[in-house]
Amino acid sequence: MNGVLERTLGILELLSQHGEGMELAAIADLTGIPRSGVHRLLADLVRLGYVRQARGHGEYLLTTKLVSMGLSYLSNSGIVDIAQPLLNHLAEISGELVRPSVVDGERLTWVARAQGARQGLRYDPDMGSDARLSCSSSGWALMSTLSDDAALALVAKQGLGTPEQFGPAAPTSLQAVLAAVHETRERGYSLTVDTYSLGLSAMSAPVRFTGQPAIGVITIAGPTVRFTMERMQSLAPELLSVAQQLAAASGASPFFQLTAETAAPGDVKSRKPIYAV
Repeated sequence: MNGVLERTLGILELLSQHGEGMELAAIADLTGIPRSGVHRLLADLVRLGYVRQARGHGEYLLTTKLVSMGLSYLSNSGIVDIAQPLLNHLAEISGELVRPSVVDGERLTWVARAQGARQGLRYDPDMGSDARLSCSSSGWALMSTLSDDAALALVAKQGLGTPEQFGPAAPTSLQAVLAAVHETRERGYSLTVDTYSLGLSAMSAPVRFTGQPAIGVITIAGPTVRFTMERMQSLAPELLSVAQQLAAASGASPFFQLTAETAAPGDVKSRKPIYAV
């Protein structure tokens, strides 16, 4: 990593993946930053309140300051206010986890949730993470609104999610990803089983304006033993309806207004991320 800002952000991103904390030496090894440099950057992050050091131990952990900033941003952007009532409705009908994700530049990030399962198996992942486009139903839904070249460029840049890292049915080639994208484009929504995680089924529909790339994606996910292919297909009309309602309501969100204004049909490379505006 080159530059103080890049190194600092690299440390923050690494710590976000290790809730139990990390020792200085491990941070240095994984980021490739000299230990003396890591020590200086951590000292600044501790001073500014973004990182703390566990008392009596050497591990460094993130504080809730970044979380607070993220939640404040989502609140002020209007995304959750627009989506939550529709998420709750879809979760009640499906009895499964419902999540919206937003497109920000070349990233697809889950930002909210509504849990419909009241008992038994529940799929309940953390928010704030980026979807692996090649093997997630949300990724397939997003790419179905792009040209084939644009979709493949995104996957090539992010990398394939292999069966060892994700689910046993994860596509293992760009050709397989593109075939799934074509099926999604024809159907209007994606269907996945065991691609993102073993025992997980999911379906997603793009949130978009006609002829434009998706500005977001709405997803329903649940255990395969309960959330079967037949069950997913029966929920398709409701999922597509919610996606249309989210698109219609998106004009009330500054985030969606700004990202939609800079989008080019069939491509996300020209879409300016909200944080660059």
